[in-house]
Amino acid sequence: MELNAAGAKGDKCKFMRFLRKDIQVIASAYCPIVYQPCKVIAFTKDANAPVQMDVVASGSVLAPDPLKIILKRIILTGYPLKCHKKRATVRYMFFDPKDIKYFRPVELYTQSGLRGHIKDSLGTHGLMKCHFNDYIKHGDVVCMPLYRRIYPKWYEKTWNPLAEEPINKRDIIY
Repeated sequence: MELNAAGAKGDKCKFMRFLRKDIQVIASAYCPIVYQPCKVIAFTKDANAPVQMDVVASGSVLAPDPLKIILKRIILTGYPLKCHKKRATVRYMFFDPKDIKYFRPVELYTQSGLRGHIKDSLGTHGLMKCHFNDYIKHGDVVCMPLYRRIYPKWYEKTWNPLAEEPINKRDIIY
C-alpha cells in the first residue's frame, strides 16, 4: 500500500505520452486480470518487418488501486491587452465571465517568471484584470496550469481478437 504525503491512500500520477529512458513509470491499462508480482515485458511491432518485435519496457505488476488518479496537465494562455505597472488586462484566455469567476483562485504565471492572480472580469467577452508581483510587459504570455483526470484508452483488440483496428484515432472509444 502506497501513502502520499498527507498519509491518504490514492497517489496521483502524472500522464506521460511517451516513455523516457532511465525514468520509472507506471502504465495503466484495461486488460485481463493479472496478479501481483507478475513480471511484464512490453514490445513494439516494426511496421516494415511484421515478425520482428523490439522490447520497449520491462517491470512487474502493482496491486490494483482504483483510487490512483492519472492527471494530465494542460496550460491555458492569454495575452496582455493593456499593461500598467503590475496590473494588466488579459484577453484570449477565457471567453465567458462565468469561467473567469470559476478559475479566479488559480495562480497565474508568465513566461518571464512573474506570478499573479485574477482580480475580476471585465465586460462580457472574457477580458479580465490581473495583478502580478512585478512589472509586466506587453510581449509577455500569461499562463494558467490546469490538471484534469484521464482514464486509460479502451482498446477493443484486448478483449476481442477478431475486432478491426480503428482507422483514425477518433474511432477509439475513450
